[in-house]
Amino acid sequence: MEARAYLKYARISPRKVQIVLDLIRGKDVGYAAAVLRNTPKSASEYLTKLLKSAIANGENNFGMDKEYLYISECFVSPGPIMKRIRPRAQGRAFRINKRSSHVTMVLRERFI
Repeated sequence: MEARAYLKYARISPRKVQIVLDLIRGKDVGYAAAVLRNTPKSASEYLTKLLKSAIANGENNFGMDKEYLYISECFVSPGPIMKRIRPRAQGRAFRINKRSSHVTMVLRERFI
């Protein structure tokens, strides 16, 4: 049995999210929450909310015990890109891509 949580259309680049996801993949929920609290990355706020949501889904929807939960899967995929134009010298225009992310987190119970 697994509990899933999704974060869609987050206004942060997938590369920035991937760095933080690599820190918590496969870890227990308590340890992952502590890592996210103490990591000075902007993706940590998004992932903390997502982790809390996944824990609540596991407890309320599937009757899982919070003490045995761990992050079995977590991945990020690119969302839509907002394309903007920035004026540059001599009448040129440079493209600015404002990227977004879709993040998925899956929790499972670890039985000892």
